[in-house]
Parts: sequence; C-alpha cells; structure tokens
Amino acid sequence: MTTPDRPTLDLLARPSGGFAMVAMDQRESLRQMFTAATGERAGDDTLREFKLTVAREVGPYASGFLIDQDYGLEQVAAEGAVSGGLIVAVDSLQQDPDGPVEDTGIDDRIDLEAARAAGAVAAKLLLIWRDDEERGRRLETAAEFVRRCAAAGLLSVLEGVAKPAGDPAGFDGPAAIREAARELAGLRPDLYKAQVPLGGAAPEERLVEECAALDEVIPVPWVVLSQGVERDDFPAAVRAACRAGASGMLAGRAVWSDLVGTADLAAELRATSVPRVRRLAAIVDEHARPWTAR
Repeated sequence: MTTPDRPTLDLLARPSGGFAMVAMDQRESLRQMFTAATGERAGDDTLREFKLTVAREVGPYASGFLIDQDYGLEQVAAEGAVSGGLIVAVDSLQQDPDGPVEDTGIDDRIDLEAARAAGAVAAKLLLIWRDDEERGRRLETAAEFVRRCAAAGLLSVLEGVAKPAGDPAGFDGPAAIREAARELAGLRPDLYKAQVPLGGAAPEERLVEECAALDEVIPVPWVVLSQGVERDDFPAAVRAACRAGASGMLAGRAVWSDLVGTADLAAELRATSVPRVRRLAAIVDEHARPWTAR
C-alpha cells in the first residue's frame, strides 16, 4: 500500500503563516443554542442549513473551515464554498441532549481516505482530558487518531479540553490546560488546539504570561479555541496567545453563536461575522508565530 504524500499546514494557513480558522462542527451543542435562542428544538435540517450558510458566507474569509460529516462536509466540499482548507471532525461525542460533552472517541463511521478524496485536508479530534483512571485510554485514543491521519494523508488537529475529574472547587484550570497540552501535543499532531487559560477573563499581560507557560510545553504549532471565552474578550485573548507563541485560532462560537435563530442569517453573517473574522485575521497576521517557525 502506497503511503499518501504528507500535506503541510500551508493548506490551512494564511500567507503570514498564521491561522484564522472557523469551526462549524458543533452538533448537539448547536441544537442547544437553537433551543436557547428560539425556545424550540431544532431538527437536523435546520442544523445543516445553518452550517451551510455559515460556510457560504464566512468560509471564504477563513484560512481553514471545520465541519462534521453528518451535517454538511460533502455539500460544502462540492460547492467549493470555503477558500481555505477543509477539516473534518472525526470525534464521536458522549453528550446528553441538554448537557456538555463528557467524553469522546474516534467515530469509526468516518472513512478518512474518503474524506480526503472529497476535499478534506485535515481531520480534528476533540479529546476531553481528565486526571482520572481513563487518562491512559484517552491518550491512546489521541495517539491512534494521529496515526490514522498520517496513514490517510491528512493533517491531524488535536484539541484538548481539560475538565475536572471530581470536585471542580479545587480545579486548577491553567495547570490542567498545560498538563493536557504537554501530554497530548507531545504525541506530535500537526496542530494542537488549546483552551485559552483563565477563560480569557484577565488583563492581556496576565494572559500573555499564562499562554507563554502553555507555549513552553507544546512542541508543535498551536492555536486557541473560543469555547469558554466571552465573545468580546476573544480578540484580546487571541492577541495574547499569539504574542506568547501561538499561531492563531480555530473558533466558532466567537464568530457566529449570537446569530443562531436570526431570521436573515446570511445577511447577519455578512454584517457581523465576516468583520469579526477579518479582525481576528488581522490580529493573527500581526502577532502570530508562523507555523514554520515552530
């Protein structure tokens, strides 16, 4: 069997070498957003149309676009709506209908070689990291994901989200984010996706310090996600992370979450989300460490 040629992160990067990527792979979490916004539980067709509209309107401004197989990957790829690289989510999510993601695995329904043939250049796995008895099993899942991506000729994007193993009262979030990054990024995915320490709710120089400590334990290019960060705080959080060594961001909620349930979604995305992505891209171009410098 011939090993596919290895792609590089240029497929997801801006000309500056940084990343301004948009995430649109939320599934039950997006359904929860619709319930909160409209008071009604959204069906699959509603989720799919939302994702496709975001891809069409915002995708052309993103250096990479993350979407799941069940709600639009093939259509987005066929339409050529996204100018940057397509990333397929391969995580199976253990999540109650109205609750947070509690654990993840690799969705074996997804054929990585078929996703590559359809137009994907990368795959993403969300890994819930806890310091508990399942830590070793999760680490092996992450390692298996990196191996499968390499075999299929896809870039691997590994996302670690640290959560408390027990009583959250004594949970040291920044320390857990660092430990998750040390362990998971140590598996050498092509790109690591990290939480913003302190939820981005701190003065920028404090965030730079925390992100610099995070940067020290990550041996590969890395970006930040927006979950857990207030929307208005996210640009400063991206700037702080990039000043400390990050190469950009891969974010969804900070870009489009407040538009869920709006009547004219396409117009609202053009008026609101596109300027957000452009602003974030400008921050990345000015402050991010190019991925080639890692």
